[in-house]
Amino acid sequence: MTSEAARMEHWDYKLEGRDAFRDARPNAIHHAIVRLERAGKLCCVITQNIDGLHGLAGSSAERLVELHGTNALVECQSCHWRGDPEPHFESFRLNRKPPLCQCGGFLKPATISFGQNLAQKELERAGEAAMEADLVVALGSTLSVYPAASFPLLAAKQGAPYIVINRGETDHDHERYVTLRLEGAVDQIFPLAVDAALTL
Repeated sequence: MTSEAARMEHWDYKLEGRDAFRDARPNAIHHAIVRLERAGKLCCVITQNIDGLHGLAGSSAERLVELHGTNALVECQSCHWRGDPEPHFESFRLNRKPPLCQCGGFLKPATISFGQNLAQKELERAGEAAMEADLVVALGSTLSVYPAASFPLLAAKQGAPYIVINRGETDHDHERYVTLRLEGAVDQIFPLAVDAALTL
């Protein structure tokens, strides 16, 4: 935060992938999750993804916990204002100066950077959701990054059945709290399971 060169490097790094993030669209998994929410069957989505696709698909902010933040917004590091990143990326493209907030604080994409703490409020929301869940499903994760990987186990230890769907090994595969482990492509397994569950 104290280095103009480091801030420029960060904005360059984010700018490099900006078009891909901006043009990405939700997939069948995101839409299946939204169908569960609209059917009143979803307590919470806890994600490490920073692509903003859950919100774009229609997941409500009240039921979405983005533990590592989102590229869909920029955030002031002083006053914590959040807003549309596009004008700030365009400004950086044109003048090569890291954008500032109206308050004079540094702006950056609203993601958690190395060395930055996760938002306490989001951790609390995730913990509360885990304590309330009557079923927990981990989708497409190696379950190796903490504290995110702790929330499904927290729910399972409270008695919630715990389903893991992933292509490849996960760190929870041998946990005694896992009720069902499905190996395969999440985008092929989960939407069909949701369709079946919602037609019962």
